[in-house]
Amino acid sequence: MQGRIHSLESFGTVDGPGTRFVVFVQGCPMRCAYCHNPDTWDMNGGTLMEPSYIIEQYERNSAFYVNGGGLTVTGGEPLMQIDFLIDLFTLAKERNIHTCIDSSGIAFNPDSATQMEKMDRLMGLTDLVMLDIKHIDPEKHKDLTQQSNTNILKFAAYLNEKHVDMWIRHVVVPGITDDDKYLFDLGYFIGQFSNLKALDVLPYHTMGEKKYQSLGMEYKLHGVPPMDQTKLLEKKQVILDGIKKRRSELKI
Repeated sequence: MQGRIHSLESFGTVDGPGTRFVVFVQGCPMRCAYCHNPDTWDMNGGTLMEPSYIIEQYERNSAFYVNGGGLTVTGGEPLMQIDFLIDLFTLAKERNIHTCIDSSGIAFNPDSATQMEKMDRLMGLTDLVMLDIKHIDPEKHKDLTQQSNTNILKFAAYLNEKHVDMWIRHVVVPGITDDDKYLFDLGYFIGQFSNLKALDVLPYHTMGEKKYQSLGMEYKLHGVPPMDQTKLLEKKQVILDGIKKRRSELKI
């Protein structure tokens, strides 16, 4: 099954543990206001690639990935191309390659038996999911991404049920996702999951604004300042407090 690929990166260092070979897939239904890769949104764009070709590219530099590294698929939204992922990760597991999906969870559909069968197969081939939760509040999530977060939160619970390791990512945007109430609520929500292995709290930056200008697109967050690094640590602590409270209640 061919995949629609935006680009490949041989030496990723922020896309999972160790040094990673990173596959950026094409296509995403989310419209995050701070997305710095709007050129990956088009479902019909990108270059068609065979899973075997991608594994060949991985193996050219495999010596760099042996010490805790591996293969990460990001996007775009990887789960929009689940058949391709199954084929790619099947080849990866035959070679004992650590597999990671960096996802928003938006494609998760627990109401579809066909999709869930495929999801179960994929999770059996997946070592780690980096789940990017944009906002814990349903309405504010819609404002930020034009999509509901209902199935995204169900996806987190599903990963826990499947015992798939999960890293949570959250971008802190001044005036939009930095409210302490919602940060605490996010921590309280993810604190229930025993598969939670890491929390990445990322600062909003404005580096994507020029790309929007070059593409002739409106940048909705024009004028929003980058997140202050010192305040970012404070915001991460609020999430950690929420995790701690939930785990104390559950005696985890």
